[in-house]
Amino acid sequence: MVAAPYPNLQTSFDEDNAKRRQILAGASKVFMDLGFDGASMGEIARAAGVSKGTLYVYFADKSRLFEAIVAQETLEQGRLSFNFDPERDVPTTLRDFGQNYIHLICRPGGGSAIRTVMAIAERMPDVGRRYYENVLEKTINSLARYLEAHVSAGDVAIEDCQLAASQFMMMCQASLFLPFIFQAAPPPSPERIAQVVESATQMFLAKYGKRG
Repeated sequence: MVAAPYPNLQTSFDEDNAKRRQILAGASKVFMDLGFDGASMGEIARAAGVSKGTLYVYFADKSRLFEAIVAQETLEQGRLSFNFDPERDVPTTLRDFGQNYIHLICRPGGGSAIRTVMAIAERMPDVGRRYYENVLEKTINSLARYLEAHVSAGDVAIEDCQLAASQFMMMCQASLFLPFIFQAAPPPSPERIAQVVESATQMFLAKYGKRG
């Protein structure tokens, strides 16, 4: 077995990453519980189990720390891939995507990042824009490309696939996302999600499905 060329540097790097993850985990909980304005660096340091001095070594201020959390959330959601194989039929793909999408955005604890981004976007527009482009717009574009392939195949009749993709995603959210995001209702059950997505799929196909 060949030893690592710079074992001390590797150990330091691993410890640094572990400490950063520890801070982000603690900060995420504080932002979730108190929101951006209610969170303080002192409270975040306590939740992360580090000193304020250590916290400031990694992040210059609360805004930089929050941006790092949003970036992490964006990266994690970006790793999730929906099955938009053009060979799959449209109804099956829409049902599967719709259910997986709603499970993602309405998962327990999952609304916290969205709520916080919405609350802070006016003061930190770059954060809001990056979150939209890297999470929401990316998903719309993927679904639109799938629909374009089926327009070419003659399976659906859609003039604006970007609009149609956005419409389907909003129909899937109907009665589910807003009550959840405003904490007026708990995360919806799988049965309720399936019911709403099925309705959205039928409405979408009634509008855009292949005519006789």
